[in-house]
Amino acid sequence: MNSIETLKRTDLLRERCLVGGQWTNGNSTFDVFDKATAEKIASVPNFGADETKQAIDQAYKALSAWRAKTPVQRSALLRKWFDLAVANASDLAKLATAESGKPLKEAEGEAAYAAAYIEWFAEEAKRMYGDVIPNASPDQRIVVIKQGVGVCAGITPWNFPLAMITRKAAPALAAGCTIVLKPAGETPLSALALAALADEAGIPAGVINLLTGDEIAIGKELTGNPLVRKVTFTGSTPVGKLIVKQSAETLKKVTMELGGNAPFIVFPDADIDKAVQGAIAAKYRNAGQTCICTNRFLIHSRVFDEFTDKFTKQVSQLKVGNGFEPGVDIGPLISQEALEKTKSFIADATEKGAEITFGGRPHSSGKLFFEPTVVTKAKPAMRFFQEEIFGPVAPLYAFEDEAEAVQLANSTPYGLAGYFYGRDIGRIWRVAEALEFGMVGVNTGLISNVMAPFGGIKESGYGREGSKYGLDDYTTTKYVCMAGIES
Repeated sequence: MNSIETLKRTDLLRERCLVGGQWTNGNSTFDVFDKATAEKIASVPNFGADETKQAIDQAYKALSAWRAKTPVQRSALLRKWFDLAVANASDLAKLATAESGKPLKEAEGEAAYAAAYIEWFAEEAKRMYGDVIPNASPDQRIVVIKQGVGVCAGITPWNFPLAMITRKAAPALAAGCTIVLKPAGETPLSALALAALADEAGIPAGVINLLTGDEIAIGKELTGNPLVRKVTFTGSTPVGKLIVKQSAETLKKVTMELGGNAPFIVFPDADIDKAVQGAIAAKYRNAGQTCICTNRFLIHSRVFDEFTDKFTKQVSQLKVGNGFEPGVDIGPLISQEALEKTKSFIADATEKGAEITFGGRPHSSGKLFFEPTVVTKAKPAMRFFQEEIFGPVAPLYAFEDEAEAVQLANSTPYGLAGYFYGRDIGRIWRVAEALEFGMVGVNTGLISNVMAPFGGIKESGYGREGSKYGLDDYTTTKYVCMAGIES
């Protein structure tokens, strides 16, 4: 039996797109496959520029009425969406596992994480505060208000097909904006299911629109259409740069959450056992296919052998297989291209003197599976020191002192996330401040939280998602000068 056939609500498997409150189909479709079994799951519309323009028009048409609702009213509708997302979390997780390949237990965690963004911004909708500024003239008052920016466009990746939808749509709606969403072609079914639940929650027609199809055609219309006032994108740095360029023509507000090259530093005073556990979490979640996955392990020479031995032992116990099988830790990679890229990193490293401590080959579970891999004798000249791996490969480098560790960690154009383990409070402050990353995990390998601002610096992008700061990227600041106050 296909895993999708076990859905409690089969109506959540949608093969049409939501535009202006209507579920619509196109003249052509493309297929979506189970990444572990290669079975066809569904076919979804292959929309292009014309349909995208229609969706933008519908979002603009719905904007004034949605903006006119009070924050309490918008909050209540978001809360209904949240309740439905929680009630149907099991089915959402199954869809995500089937189309992305991630283990079901990870997908269940993502479903809860995705719903939490809706709940958080349902609450934040009521806290979009402004200011009254001390006036310069007796007959004037200076007022600052926050308003939704307008029609938004959200382009989301395949590695978190549930959470990336809600992390963009929920703050947009909370701020009084409407949105057109374009999920990744590899994983559209999770997004369509969330859109179905939003529709069921009573969110008005046109407030949320969701399109699948031609990435280039849809992207060009979203970035070029003057009715769209904000674009938010999660994905690779090269694509992000292109989106920024295309959006500049109409000076859209943009949020870019792009590629990473996360270091994981282990200082000699670290609790090695806890560092190993944190390293497993930071590296192998979603088969290493997350933007904040550790890319480079920097281990002090004094504890290098101990860490390597314990880490390799833990890695060797990770179970690879279909994400629906019990106890699976690592599922398939997203595509054959991703598998070939992972193999190329291994080849480059071994040619330059690296040693494979564990793994290093495709796994017998299927054509998209790769063994969790540990690489020692890694050097900065190897490709994975500068390039994002996006696969289950952990290269280990040795360092001698704090200054060298910080220098190695920062020697990248990326600045999304970094991690380090140590117990010296002075070093913790120094290193946390010195690392050039938008997010730093100290003695933890898991940093994502709806209450914390997610985002990077340098070529990892700009803007923040989640937290109280996440609403700012969907608002404009308006200054109102009131004169003639004195009688």
